[in-house]
Amino acid sequence: MKIRANKIDIEVEDTGPLPLGKNGEARPVVLLIMGLGMQLVAWPPALVLALMEAGYRVVRHDNRDIGKSQKFDNLGHPNLIWTSLKHKLGLSITSPYSLHDMALDAIGVLDALKINQAHIVGVSMGGMIAQRVAIAAPARVLSLTSIMSSSGARGLPQAQSKVLGTLLSRPKSNSDSDVADHYVKLFKVIGSPDFPIDAAESRERILEGIRRNFHPAGTLRQMVAIAADAKRPAELAKITCPTLVIHGKVDPLVPYANGVDTAKRIKGANLVGIEGMGHDLPPGVVTRITTLLLPFLAS
Repeated sequence: MKIRANKIDIEVEDTGPLPLGKNGEARPVVLLIMGLGMQLVAWPPALVLALMEAGYRVVRHDNRDIGKSQKFDNLGHPNLIWTSLKHKLGLSITSPYSLHDMALDAIGVLDALKINQAHIVGVSMGGMIAQRVAIAAPARVLSLTSIMSSSGARGLPQAQSKVLGTLLSRPKSNSDSDVADHYVKLFKVIGSPDFPIDAAESRERILEGIRRNFHPAGTLRQMVAIAADAKRPAELAKITCPTLVIHGKVDPLVPYANGVDTAKRIKGANLVGIEGMGHDLPPGVVTRITTLLLPFLAS
């Protein structure tokens, strides 16, 4: 469904406030925030179902510029080469919008659904946005879970050139098949070596997402927003809610040290590294995350 949040149109999936808990109280809410260029449908159904069965109301949304949420093509097409150079030199980067803006979108989703507080769970860029939510609106956040994400601090290990090359490469054409081939190749490069996936099923899920929406210009603008978020590392010290940091120990896109640094910067954060996990959410990783996430939320 489409809602108005932070003065823009945001696509939302909500499992709804009913049924109520055992004593008639409203079910606690988990807000899931997806990563760079990924839509709300990228959340594994098994994870959503596990949360629902554990008694949570689950809310997902398409971040701005992606999926069925409002696009920002009027803000132009960013120059990634120039942005990358400025980032390496430590120069200030001007982005079409910020991760703080995207955090306000997420808070706006809660406002529109009349949800006062929620557990915030984000993966990759979604983890960065989740951190921003916890900084901007601490009274609204019951807990923070940052998965395969980063503090954004300078000097942290970055993705290898092969990984970046695959990430920034383009499909042969804009046909559904060629775009799917591109993402299959990408997930093979960044995926979890110890957690096999069903290749046919994975490709079909990718195709479903492409058919739903494919908007690479939005992904580029989101990339610039990540690069421009230079003040967040210092601001993570402001976070006071219970925090769980989950990170793959063999993540080739956002290396494990990024998760370590995130946990160090948030007082009391609990860091859990998963052996053999890369930068994706295959079934085996989802099972592992679920066994960590549910007890954390319950506590």
